[in-house]
Amino acid sequence: MANQVDSYLREMINMGGSDLHLPSGCPPMIRIYGKLERTEFPSLEPEDVRVMALEILSQSEQEILFEETNVDFVYEMDDPSAEMTRFRTNVFFQKNGINIVFRGIPKHIPTLEELGLPRSLIRLTQHHQGMVLVTGPSGCGKTATLAALINIINETKSHHIITVEEPIEYVHENKNSLIVQRQVRKDVDKFATALKAALREDPDIIMVGEMRDLETIQLAITAAETGHLVFATLHTNNAISTVNRIIDAFPQEQQSQIRTMFSESLRGIVSQQLIPRIDGKGRIVAAEVMHSTGSIANLIRDNKIYQLFSTMQMGKKHGMFIMDDSLLDLVRKGVIEGREALDRSVDYKTMETTLKSMGRI
Repeated sequence: MANQVDSYLREMINMGGSDLHLPSGCPPMIRIYGKLERTEFPSLEPEDVRVMALEILSQSEQEILFEETNVDFVYEMDDPSAEMTRFRTNVFFQKNGINIVFRGIPKHIPTLEELGLPRSLIRLTQHHQGMVLVTGPSGCGKTATLAALINIINETKSHHIITVEEPIEYVHENKNSLIVQRQVRKDVDKFATALKAALREDPDIIMVGEMRDLETIQLAITAAETGHLVFATLHTNNAISTVNRIIDAFPQEQQSQIRTMFSESLRGIVSQQLIPRIDGKGRIVAAEVMHSTGSIANLIRDNKIYQLFSTMQMGKKHGMFIMDDSLLDLVRKGVIEGREALDRSVDYKTMETTLKSMGRI
C-alpha cells in the first residue's frame, strides 16, 4: 500500500500540485495552484485508505491517531530522483472512515526572491534579540518564509539555532551556524516544553513552528526578552490582528504588562497570502510588512492598536507596507485579477472604490 501512496504522490507532483487528498469513499483529489481538483482515479474504499494509513504510520503515530483521532507527521517517499520526497502529512478520522492529506515539501530551501518577498526582510535576521512573527492563513507559505529567513542566518552568521516544529518540514544543514531541529511528539512532548528547555541550551535563535496556546506565547515573549531572537508563526491575517491576538491571549489583568513586554520585544511582523496568478501559472505572494519602530512600540504599549494602520502607511522609508497596497501593486502589474484583490483586501470599501476607478472590476 505504501507503493500505492507513492504512485498517488508522483501523480500530484506530475500535475504540479501542492496537496494530495486520499479520502474514504471518494476519488483522490489534488490541489493545484490553490484549487482542489478531482483525479481520474477510482473512489477509494474506506478499508483501502485505512490500510494505506497504517502502512505509513509508525507504531507511536498509530497510537496517537487512535487516541486523538488525528496525527501529524512527515512521510518520506523512497525515490531520490523525485522532485519532492518529503510530505507533511495528516491522518484523521471522519464519518466515512480515515482520510490522509499530504502537502509537498520542496527539497530546496527557497530564497526571499524565489518566494516573491522583498529583500528588505533580511533586516529581520539582523536583530540580536526580540520577536519576529510570520502570519497568514493555512497554506500561505509561512513555513517557507521562516525557512528562508533561518537559511539567511545559517549562511551569514555563526549562531546556535533551535527550531521546534510539528512536524519538521524543511531540513537545514549546518553551514556557518549550528542548527538543532526538534519535532513535537517525537523529540519533545509539546512546544512549551521545548521552549522551556531551549532557554538552558545556549541558543542564539529559537524558531517556533506555531504559537498555538497561551503558555507557548508567554514563553516565546520571555525568550525574546531574555536576549534571544525568536521567530514564530500565527494564523492571523495582518499586523493589527496579530498584535491583538497576542495581547488578547492573556487574562485581562495581565494585558497591560504584556503590552509593555510585547512592545519592547517585537521586531517585525510579516503577514502574507497566496493569490492565483492571472496567467494561470501558479500563485504569487501578497505581503504586509511591519517593522517595529519607536512609534510602533509606543502605540502597542499605549493600547492604540488602531493607529498602527496609518503609521505603517507612512512608514515606507522603514520598509513597511500594508496588505492592500501589496494587492493593488499586483493588480497594477497585471499579475492578479482585481476581483482576487478585492476578495482578499483588509479595507473592502476602499479597495472596491480604488479598483473601480482603475477599471479593474
